[in-house]
Amino acid sequence: MTHPILHDIDAFLRRTNLSETYFGRQAANDWKLIAQLRKGRRLWPQTEQRIRDFMASYRPRGQAAVGGDRHG
Repeated sequence: MTHPILHDIDAFLRRTNLSETYFGRQAANDWKLIAQLRKGRRLWPQTEQRIRDFMASYRPRGQAAVGGDRHG
């Protein structure tokens, strides 16, 4: 059985155009994360929260964070 967070991760990857390996390394310091989740890897609650925090705070380069002002 795969972890329910995969649905959220897949939607995030489609929206941001990030690769699975880049996402895994940035979100959890594990480039094999998504492939292993698809194979049924267990996900600790702390790791799931790190992933969710990463997705919530991610901003592509050059884009201001939510609530940030860009004056130029």
